[in-house]
Amino acid sequence: MLALAGCTAGPEFVRPAQPSERQYTMSDPGQVGNESGARGQLIRHGADVPQRWWQAFRSSALDALVDQALRASPGVQSARATAAQAVALVAAARGSAAPQISLGVSAARASGTRTGFAANAGNAANQFEFGPAASLDADLFGGIRRRVEQAQALAAYQQAQWRAAQLALTGNTVLQAIGLATALEQIAAVRDIIGVDQRNLELVRVSTTAGKSAQLDVLTAESQLAGDRALLPPLQQQASVARHALAVLAGQTSAGWQPPEFTLDMFGLPRELPLTLPSRLVRHHPDIVAADAQLRASNAAVGIAESQRYPSLTLSASWTAAAGTPSGLFGGNNLWGIAADLLTPLFNGGTLAAQREAAVDAYAAQLANYRLAVLQVFGRVADVLDALTHDAAQLQAQYQALQTAQAALLLTQDSYQAGQASLLQLLESQRLYQQARLGYARVKGQRYSDTAQLYIALGGSPELSAQAPAADGKAE
Repeated sequence: MLALAGCTAGPEFVRPAQPSERQYTMSDPGQVGNESGARGQLIRHGADVPQRWWQAFRSSALDALVDQALRASPGVQSARATAAQAVALVAAARGSAAPQISLGVSAARASGTRTGFAANAGNAANQFEFGPAASLDADLFGGIRRRVEQAQALAAYQQAQWRAAQLALTGNTVLQAIGLATALEQIAAVRDIIGVDQRNLELVRVSTTAGKSAQLDVLTAESQLAGDRALLPPLQQQASVARHALAVLAGQTSAGWQPPEFTLDMFGLPRELPLTLPSRLVRHHPDIVAADAQLRASNAAVGIAESQRYPSLTLSASWTAAAGTPSGLFGGNNLWGIAADLLTPLFNGGTLAAQREAAVDAYAAQLANYRLAVLQVFGRVADVLDALTHDAAQLQAQYQALQTAQAALLLTQDSYQAGQASLLQLLESQRLYQQARLGYARVKGQRYSDTAQLYIALGGSPELSAQAPAADGKAE
């Protein structure tokens, strides 16, 4: 039996093979941008994401906001408490493998006379018992060990979920701050455009008064002004949504707290971007780590189901002192017992075999989920890398379009005032300038956003927070 106690039913867990790829796309970029209107960003292949990656944007206001969110977010607090709960369950599972010792004390009064007990009137007697009892599950086929292994895997899963909650919180805070800054920059652009519309309207009215333009030109200019004013409410709504989202992320209400009025000038575009190797990413990305932990838990479940098909042995021992009075417990009747209970399943209608088969199928499903998680993470990284390349090219094109449209608008305004250009030409120049100004603000914000998305897609820092509860019950 002691030899059997070293056996563990079920397969040993084998971690899936590391990916052989060393890049995420057919050709990972070494640099993006570095032309007029599009600053260059160097891609550092093989570098890990820093622990406080949002500091790469060099914004003290953003740093303070992220720190506040990490302190006050109920979502992160809930995830951390759940991780701590899972660690406690590991200790509980380990405790079941140790001897279970209890102490029993009882006092009773019963009718009838028994030798050695104090008899009272009416053949009633007092009975006092006191003594310890111990039991031990020999765990012949490793069912308890597999349960401990399963609890450890589930604790690792909850830790990964806690890290994922931190990553989601910090990532969303950065993205919402950039989104607010982008909306405010577009609002400023629209207001400038409205100012141009108003000056155009004044020019048209002066020209109409002088008899050089028709009243239709005034109506056309007023229509342009009204149309551009209509661009403001949607952008203001975007800014409001971003403010409210930041309040929620910071653990505050929108009625009592407002985030900083971010502008894109408050951020610095990171000049160097990390690009973790695929073989290392699968070891620390929260989504993949969570899938790996679930796979280990499923593997342990196969062992648990297998162990239930074999005999179980429970060893027990007890010692009891019995007497008719409390003072007589230490000099009365002493009873002791040692037992070994062996229980083996004989017939259960195929239930245990079916449970094992179900556990094997669950493992196969979880293995497929793990592979899917790896593919999805790698796909997100590839998407962001391509987006950064396209953002730089688009930003350069928008910058050139903005410079050209602004110069054309100034010339057209001068020509219209001198009577050498029509109102339609002026409005067309203004429309092109409007599109270029808004497009440049939008693409500029998108580049900041996609830069943050790269840090998020890479899973944040591979280092666990110092406050993270560990699966072995110790703080890491």
